[in-house]
Amino acid sequence: MRLLFILLIWIQMFSHTAAQSCEGRCGEKLAVCSCHSTCDALMDCCVDFKEFCLEISPHSGSLLGGTDFRILNVVFDPSATLTCRFKSEIVTQGFVDVDGVGHCVSPMLFESGWIPFEVSTDGVNYNRAGRWLSAHHSKLDVAFKLLLVNGTQWQYYGTPGVGGVLLMVWNASLINAERVNVELWGYEETGEPYSEHWQADWTYLYTVGKDVLNNGAFSFTPKPTEVPLSNWHMGSMRVSPSTKPDGAQNVNALWSGAHALAYHLEEAFRRDSAGWALGKCILWDEEEKRIPNFLSEIIDCPCTLAQARADTGRFHTDYGCDIEKGSVCTYHPGAVHCVRAIQGSPAYAAGQQCCYDSTGAQVLTGDSIGGSTPDRGHDWGAPPYQKPPRIPGFSHWKYDVITFYYCCLWSDNCDYYFTHRPSSDCRTYQPPKAASVLGDPHFITFDGATYTFNGKGEYVLLQSAAWSLSVQGRTGPMKSENGSVIMATRLSSVAMKEMDSDVIEVRLTDRLDHLQVLMNQEELSFSEQSWMDLKGVFVFSAVPQNVTVMFPSGAGVEVRGRGGVMALTVLLPLEFNNHTQGLLGKMNDNPADDLTSSDGVITPANSSPQDIFTFGAGWAVSNESSLFTYDSQLLLNEYHFGPKHDPSFIPSFSVTEDPSDTLLEPTLRMCSGVGAEFCKYDALISRSLELGNSTLLTQRSHAATMQDLQLVVSCGWLQPPRRGHKEGTLYLQGAKISFSCDHGYCLHGSQERVCQEDGQWSGNDTHCVSDNILGIALGSAAAVLTLIIMVVAIVLHSKKQKR
Repeated sequence: MRLLFILLIWIQMFSHTAAQSCEGRCGEKLAVCSCHSTCDALMDCCVDFKEFCLEISPHSGSLLGGTDFRILNVVFDPSATLTCRFKSEIVTQGFVDVDGVGHCVSPMLFESGWIPFEVSTDGVNYNRAGRWLSAHHSKLDVAFKLLLVNGTQWQYYGTPGVGGVLLMVWNASLINAERVNVELWGYEETGEPYSEHWQADWTYLYTVGKDVLNNGAFSFTPKPTEVPLSNWHMGSMRVSPSTKPDGAQNVNALWSGAHALAYHLEEAFRRDSAGWALGKCILWDEEEKRIPNFLSEIIDCPCTLAQARADTGRFHTDYGCDIEKGSVCTYHPGAVHCVRAIQGSPAYAAGQQCCYDSTGAQVLTGDSIGGSTPDRGHDWGAPPYQKPPRIPGFSHWKYDVITFYYCCLWSDNCDYYFTHRPSSDCRTYQPPKAASVLGDPHFITFDGATYTFNGKGEYVLLQSAAWSLSVQGRTGPMKSENGSVIMATRLSSVAMKEMDSDVIEVRLTDRLDHLQVLMNQEELSFSEQSWMDLKGVFVFSAVPQNVTVMFPSGAGVEVRGRGGVMALTVLLPLEFNNHTQGLLGKMNDNPADDLTSSDGVITPANSSPQDIFTFGAGWAVSNESSLFTYDSQLLLNEYHFGPKHDPSFIPSFSVTEDPSDTLLEPTLRMCSGVGAEFCKYDALISRSLELGNSTLLTQRSHAATMQDLQLVVSCGWLQPPRRGHKEGTLYLQGAKISFSCDHGYCLHGSQERVCQEDGQWSGNDTHCVSDNILGIALGSAAAVLTLIIMVVAIVLHSKKQKR
């Protein structure tokens, strides 16, 4: 009888679950089942969850569109007509293959980031939903692009000595066709700049190869075009199925990167490329003078390469000049590494690029064609994208790259270009401040106070009401190698949000040091793209052990998996001064008040471990303010339904250095110098030299970051005298610049100037004066002096006669 009762209950529950459908309800938690992304882990998915809440592969591709992606876990009727709708407005034609697998084709977009899409089998009801990651084309792996072999030949074609056959190659398996068309498309932005009429547009120009075999390669000898086709100076090549009409939008295709269309330009370019380019350069110069100047609102460059690489909240490596990838700096000869400001400028969405040489010094346009240059169009685009000059990649090409070809590469007139794109020389750059959490866990505040807090729970690490920034940390007990609980905790998850941004959570996984990233409680995969543009936040993860989160305020959060624990570094610009609270302290250059409770009570940093423990417990979050995901019964029981600070968990506040302990001697030998105390605690409490060493290295890494972020004094660029030269291109404190003059000219002013501590150059301005001019000046001075002497002599003689 009891068995029958249980069976009836189970049948009733199943019928309720079956009655609840995810059709049109993805992301929701229903009464008896869930259509939320956490349902797999919690095992409460509605039965049709995977039918309507779609998973796809691949999940990302170029914003230019054309990627064929498969819909997983759903079997479609092979006779079904599949249509895919992106952003509720852009429709592309899909198809069902012989195995019943549905396919969609991504559309051309003018934005990067996650794009919602829906699928219909009848063209009316779009009842299945998913998301597609639109990626900056230049950040795409080369395997998914049409590759122009010898890009220099393509982009200099028609200049003196450059011609011949052009070759392109591609992965033929990515185009679902036996034969393809090879097309040229042009990019343009039209309308009044910075008005609502400013528009971006891709235009099909002509077919280069018609109905050619899809064997992954095509070559041709280009011919010059005429107006109006020759009016397009930049664009991309596209390969698409020959069954589609010429210039068909949103079809399966592969695209090349944006490039200069030298091979396509008019005959006048081939006759006199330098003269043609100079004419375009002058027209651009006139246009730049007419439209708003953006230079005053862009962020200044860091003074050194060390600063640029450490300031990860505001600057990120430029994929076009990366020291980690061999320093192939095509547009910045002499540089070994460049970074770009992550955020576009406030009003004009402009970008900043900063380049550095092998000594770590900034390369300036006043000294080199390879110098740092600001950009009217940020290369990575700027939210909300979609309109100029915010289009990722292509606005930058339109205003900053093709114009560089006009003035510098196709002709020798860089003075025009650098008048409008001069380097920032770092005189106003202010490094950020850093705070860290490391080991099990130890805290280093923004003002340099250090302490250990081993509470178990969820806590406010950083809170800034002025910037609506919140960073929270979850801690859990550590376990020894034999599985027993250690009376100390570790950081296991960090969740964060700024303003109305997506919530980003980074947490440890079961794989050693591997990190999982969640966006609004849904896991993000970095298997295809290492950079993601999200709502109000950027996330970068090139390897599973490292994640960097960047917010519009300039705040940066670095999370690292190290030695089985999570290490955290938060970097804040100086604008956050006097606007922070939480376990990472008040940022105000006063470490004495860093341990301030949520109700304003200050605990001195040298207080007892028990008092510090009480202080830390006071920063527990509430369920209402929590940013964390609870997608397992363990997390629900321990952190959601349980107390946010577990009062029953009392850690070991100190460790005894027992001479009979066999671990003591190697611990003391290992733990020395910076980080020694935290290292000893972690090694002895966990009985693990590996953990102690990890803590030691992490604290030393923090110290190195602080050293890299020291303020550097810059005196600014010095120009060489006209008709003269200068030696030296370093303009930081202590640097010396010497001057000399051409033959026939004499130096007037200081021959050597030194950058002083106050940011001013020693000495006087230097000029080179012609020997002839100097001779005339000296002769004139001598004549005047002689005349004065004669007049004085006459006057004296006259007075003497009167006597």
